[in-house]
Amino acid sequence: MPCRSLKKTFVNLFDSEPRIFCAPGRVNLIGEHTDYNDGYVFPMALAEKTCVAISPRNDRKLVVQSLRIDDKIERSLNELEPRKDWSDYVAGMAWVIEQAGYPLIGANMLISSNVPLGAGLSSSAAIEISSGLALASTIGLQVDSKTWAKWGQKAENQFVGMNCGVMDQFISIHGKENHALFLDCRTLDYQLVPLPADQIRIIICNTMVKHELGASEYNTRRKECENGVELMKSMYPDIKALRDVSPEQFYKAEHLLDDPVKKRCRHVVTEDQRVLDSIQALQQHDLKTFGQFMNASHDSLRDDYKVSCKELDLMVDIARTLDGCLGARMTGGGFGGSTVNLVLEEFERDFVAAIKESYQTTTGIDPQIVVSVPSAGAKEC
Repeated sequence: MPCRSLKKTFVNLFDSEPRIFCAPGRVNLIGEHTDYNDGYVFPMALAEKTCVAISPRNDRKLVVQSLRIDDKIERSLNELEPRKDWSDYVAGMAWVIEQAGYPLIGANMLISSNVPLGAGLSSSAAIEISSGLALASTIGLQVDSKTWAKWGQKAENQFVGMNCGVMDQFISIHGKENHALFLDCRTLDYQLVPLPADQIRIIICNTMVKHELGASEYNTRRKECENGVELMKSMYPDIKALRDVSPEQFYKAEHLLDDPVKKRCRHVVTEDQRVLDSIQALQQHDLKTFGQFMNASHDSLRDDYKVSCKELDLMVDIARTLDGCLGARMTGGGFGGSTVNLVLEEFERDFVAAIKESYQTTTGIDPQIVVSVPSAGAKEC
């Protein structure tokens, strides 16, 4: 919903003038499941975003209405505990702000979003960052952008209960038009890298499938990676995370690891190297090589990290047969969700039509296809 319409709806519901804050979803071009291993990622912010209209109230209540799912909830700031529903993303940000020593006063909030749900495009970070900025505005709180990224991650880790890394929240607030973002997830140093928007299209294909084991398996993968680090410390005592292990070091130490830990670690170590190599290729205007690294990333996620599924693999396999497709891979946590495809600009229309028809014919599922552009990060509208 455009900000003007959201404002009008808010006034009708709450009889007060709101401020409106928006934050985008993201697609990760390469660097999957590396962020919580202190590694490297290369996401871009999407044009699709979540917007939160807000006005303060003085009774320490959060009254939050979602236009997307037509639901309204009330939560007390004095009793912030996880409920295991969508409102935890809002309440979690309130909890983090108060944990940091900034008491809130309560608020009326109206949420609108066009970030696809369950598609691996980080709808959760979009609502966390937009809600956090909105809540902070009610008390005049201003903090730097890296703090917002850390607070969003803390809300998801400690309140929602998903042990994600910092990538999603970081790109949601730091995105820039026509750029992707190379992020070192340990230091939070980052570099904005131009994308040749006149030559390529980033086409996101939502399988419309989300397998329920995703959340539990995500946390399992994180534990397996941590176990691998502990085992490899007998050879490399100074390592703190898989990010500290080069591919050469890993192959010398892999005999210490049993399956599946060995495969999980192999994915992360080689994926970090793929991120570094792919950005170098992009900076040299070598789009073909960049696409090949995307392909290798998916194969590793499918075979070593075991977070793909038959629908994702099918979508990738179809894409790789189509003219103009330089690279295709799953994106996000996995077990459903979306693929991201690097497609030459002149093949955009044919690619979209062909992949939609082929996937639907094979599965009976009508996929959602999004041709997005690298967009700006969170802001007040």
